[in-house]
Amino acid sequence: MLHPVIRRAALVSAVSALAFVLGAPAQAKVEGDTIVLGAALSFTGKYKTNGQHTKNGYDLAVERINEKGGVKVGGKSYKLKVVYYDDESTAARGAQLAERLIKQDGVKFMLGPYSSGLTKAIAPVTEQAGIPMVEGNGASRALFNKGYKYLFAVLSTSEQYLAEAINLAAEQAKAAGQDPAKLKVAVAVENDPFSQDIRAGVLDDAKRYGMQIVIDDKLPKELNDMSATLTKVRALKPDLLIVSGHAKGAATAIRQLSEQKIDVPMLAMTHCEAAQVRAKFGALADYTLCATQWAETMTYKDDYFGSAGNYAKDFESHFGYVPPYQAAESTASVMVWKDALERANSFDPAKLRDAIAATDMQTFYGNIKFDETGKNIAKPMVLRQIQAGEYKVVAPSKWASDKIIHPIPPWSAR
Repeated sequence: MLHPVIRRAALVSAVSALAFVLGAPAQAKVEGDTIVLGAALSFTGKYKTNGQHTKNGYDLAVERINEKGGVKVGGKSYKLKVVYYDDESTAARGAQLAERLIKQDGVKFMLGPYSSGLTKAIAPVTEQAGIPMVEGNGASRALFNKGYKYLFAVLSTSEQYLAEAINLAAEQAKAAGQDPAKLKVAVAVENDPFSQDIRAGVLDDAKRYGMQIVIDDKLPKELNDMSATLTKVRALKPDLLIVSGHAKGAATAIRQLSEQKIDVPMLAMTHCEAAQVRAKFGALADYTLCATQWAETMTYKDDYFGSAGNYAKDFESHFGYVPPYQAAESTASVMVWKDALERANSFDPAKLRDAIAATDMQTFYGNIKFDETGKNIAKPMVLRQIQAGEYKVVAPSKWASDKIIHPIPPWSAR
């Protein structure tokens, strides 16, 4: 049976989608005592899993802020609400729905979609309209070299996601008395803006150490078979395998590495939590290094969720599963809106834009402070290793709660 909150979330999504189909008017930017934010999210298509994580993160923030008195503007308290439409995991649809939210529904406060590609499609729409968008799921560095003034991201940008895996491999080599320049690296990523930026970051950091890139592959479009890459891995025996293909790519990598019994000393990838690799693959996912924007063991705190650990408990109580970082950064995006609305003490988009730009706050998710391009410059990335079915923070060392298990035991010994 579905959790009641999940059922309500599904109902709201269905009603919003129906409103779009029928052309019925949605709530405007502020109606009565309600401030309305808008978001085009992926409820169908290849990003639907992470689209739901994003929505759950938004919804939990809205619920908690409303429980604690809402948002105070002009001496009055307002509740928050989010209007959603399904972008079907396609960029063109996302841009169309952003225009719908702004021009027809009158929304002046935007939350981001899931993925860098969809954020890239929506950002020109919000920029042209002069509508601020706070997002937590578009990490491509290409989003932040366009000169946008109304786009703000609470997350670390994509070139940072797996660069720490290169640093960790170098640390392990030095600890073993080896030269990091002797290490061989294999890279297999999706051909989308997010994953290609991850690739660029990995290549840059590998070059710093003089490491050799022995495999540099693009994953097949459907992300359901990486056998060609794994055949090369078996033959070339890299010291580190890097994989990035969102939730589907992560699941494919774990499944086929185990099926084909491919041994690799270190495996690092994105979207472990979103792909639910622990639940789906059990011990087969052990020893994987998982890039994350956030971990519940971190020491960040705020007045709404308390600690990162408390947020994780609240989220699991509501939705029945441990929150992936996509949900946590989505919650933090709503919290930025709340903070900016109160500091601006206004609903004027230009004033709100300036208030968001001046953000300097700590949330359960991490510190948030934007540079002139709209990137968050106050929060590092983290690597967690799955050890005996549990996520353990192993890098960077200043945040580590546990030591990495390295090298990964061969399949014959597992």
